Amino acid sequence: MASIEVLIENNIANITLNRPESFNSFNREMALLLQEELDNCNSNDEVRAIVITGSGKAFCAGQDLREVTSPELNPGFRKILEEHYNPIVERLRSIEKPIIAAVNGVAAGAGANIALACDIVLASDQASFIQAFSKIGLIPDSAGTFFLPRLIGFQKASALMMLGDKVSAEEAESLGMIYKVFSADTFEEEVSKLAATVSKMPTKALGLTKRLLNESLTNNLKQQLSLESDLQIESAESEDYAEGVNAFIEKRKPEFKGK
Repeated sequence: MASIEVLIENNIANITLNRPESFNSFNREMALLLQEELDNCNSNDEVRAIVITGSGKAFCAGQDLREVTSPELNPGFRKILEEHYNPIVERLRSIEKPIIAAVNGVAAGAGANIALACDIVLASDQASFIQAFSKIGLIPDSAGTFFLPRLIGFQKASALMMLGDKVSAEEAESLGMIYKVFSADTFEEEVSKLAATVSKMPTKALGLTKRLLNESLTNNLKQQLSLESDLQIESAESEDYAEGVNAFIEKRKPEFKGK
């Protein structure tokens, strides 16, 4: 059984973390395969939106502790971070296509932080988010210390990381940690609807918006205004911009091609 399953249809790449027997926790094989599949999605012009979810009851329980406690299998923490999680997060932020985390169940440790690195986070009302690192004497990784304070504020992020509290999907939404919560009964349908929506939008403009958001994390106001000017000019040269303007003038729904 493959630890990552990918289905591409209707311009949407559905990536499923597929180790349900271990709550989709990461081992080396799954981490490297996820990077490979993200690279494939990035280079595939057919793909205009990416959805990442988990099989079974969990989204992702973080690192498979059986791997790191095995003398034969343990790659060591430096290799795990520098070859597994850091490259995954870097891809999630650098791919200029919308990436949706569809959190169907528990998202713990690196699993939670990988979800939060995506562009839009949707959660089932059966999902939860746990900064589980302190429970075993570790510190948060996978860019959790970068994104979580920016999403919910320094004080709340500090408490959640130190105490390791379980955050329900509803609380995560109210904190601004995630975008929306849906009933488990309609979750897959709602994810599909949102993915279909973004896959039909002007992909280039969405990608440039993502680049701007990334740069805003370190830019000052003057730098950000300058970059907005440059990227607005770039987006105005796209086929989708021409289609959007023509559709507006002609009072019809635009048909964007992602170019």
